[in-house]
Amino acid sequence: MGNDLFETPGAPAGSERVLLGTSGYSFPDWVGTFYPPGTKPGDFLRYYAEHFNTVEVNSTYYGIPHPRVIDQMEKKTPAGFHFMVKVNKAMTHEDSNDPELFADFLAAIEPLKAAGKYDGLLAQFPSSFRRTPEHVDRLRELRERLPGEPLFIEFRHRSWLTPELKEELRAIDAGYTSVDEPRLPGLMPPDTLVTTRDAYVRLHGRNERTWWAGDRSSRYDYSYSEDELREWLKKIASLADQARRTYLFFNNCHAGQAARNAKLMQELLRQQKLA
Repeated sequence: MGNDLFETPGAPAGSERVLLGTSGYSFPDWVGTFYPPGTKPGDFLRYYAEHFNTVEVNSTYYGIPHPRVIDQMEKKTPAGFHFMVKVNKAMTHEDSNDPELFADFLAAIEPLKAAGKYDGLLAQFPSSFRRTPEHVDRLRELRERLPGEPLFIEFRHRSWLTPELKEELRAIDAGYTSVDEPRLPGLMPPDTLVTTRDAYVRLHGRNERTWWAGDRSSRYDYSYSEDELREWLKKIASLADQARRTYLFFNNCHAGQAARNAKLMQELLRQQKLA
């Protein structure tokens, strides 16, 4: 399976058992590897939405956009498209409880809600966010600041994998984010867990050599083999049997690898009648 995968768009309006996409879409180095040569940034999302039925908006992690920016983004996608939005880093990495921050963030995503294309939020915590009583309380605080929002938590440190975690997440109505990442000490293993009606999976790549390198962009410079993706098929099938929907996002975004791997996984899921 090669570049011919890009020639046949996925069917965004198809099965909703498994929703498949990438973590972000606005990458100049995807031009010529996923986006056709000459594609302008303003046309990236339109083309992307011809192939995938969901996207994880990562730009909100770095800054909170004006609602007009999100509105323009929404208008480039068809009916039935699904957005997941990453919460701002001040919420997860700086422990901010600033009411204005949360109000601005929720206002920014309102156009997605109005269009019926908003599916929830991803809160990705850093590896320094280890399991302590204070950090358990922080999860509760975050949930209180985002009442009623579908919320998924991604942990980056293995200390969170305790027998209590499942019930703790259920108690605050927060989803667990399963991850695929390098098998390094302290990192999360590829375990799956369903704590809300939907399941969530992020594939970061297995780049052990550069994961802790100073250049963070090299962390996600990884391309999955077909055999590595097949390792996830049984897990995804199990999640799909337990959950209403299973969201699957590729975050190995360097040079279009996320899109290429997502297209390959799309085909593998079709073969298994999961997409």
